[in-house]
Amino acid sequence: MLIAAALWGAGAGALVPRAAYRLSVEPEQGWRDACPAGHPITGPARGWLGVARCASCAVAAPAEESPGPDASASPYRPSPLVPVLTALVCAALVAVVGPRPEAAVWVLLAPVAVLLATVDRNVHRLPDQLTLPLAAAAACLLAVAALLPGAAGSWPTALLGGLVLGGGYFVLFLINPNGMGFGDVKLALSLGIALGWYGWPVLFVGAFAGFVFGSAYGLGLIVLRKAGRKTAIPFGPFMIAGALVGLVLGALGA
Repeated sequence: MLIAAALWGAGAGALVPRAAYRLSVEPEQGWRDACPAGHPITGPARGWLGVARCASCAVAAPAEESPGPDASASPYRPSPLVPVLTALVCAALVAVVGPRPEAAVWVLLAPVAVLLATVDRNVHRLPDQLTLPLAAAAACLLAVAALLPGAAGSWPTALLGGLVLGGGYFVLFLINPNGMGFGDVKLALSLGIALGWYGWPVLFVGAFAGFVFGSAYGLGLIVLRKAGRKTAIPFGPFMIAGALVGLVLGALGA
């Protein structure tokens, strides 16, 4: 199971850089459909599946068409780090969850979470085309897992967890819309479903860990004088990292 999970994570992670490059655009822009040199991106699923390499020009260069920080943060080239990271996450989840049916759910959803974290890091954006299907997929897959023998979670609590965490983030968004993006609210819905599967304590720990990670990162930037108190940071990667911590602890305690 560990080997299969690691291979799946490595294979899916190898596809992340291309999708992240195409999705890492400002809200008013369409998804990228060409490499930095202008050659059309082709391949399976209308060019969404494949490694981040242009066969026409063999160029591995950062995107140039979008001004601002996202221009250098959205490279169109293969990344050895992303497949390794995705493989490690999938293997770790299988290692702690074991042969329980929800392990397959976490392994299937992990590459999407890595893709979301990458896009948010690039352009501070969590596309609806990923966050909303992720929540729906988490709910449906966990519904199937709950019907199988050996499941260690509760599907009704998972659904309530999604509503509670999503509602909590929505309140934070209303209080401070400049400090909390609406994409974070939608991501919280899917993370709440996953964390709620193992119960309310796990939901609290996973959500709290995300805030701890984000606060530590922001404080580190301030100490190093690379950011100010009002500097925006992508919060999605920290939400996902916190959820990973919660899932690991929840699986160990199940």
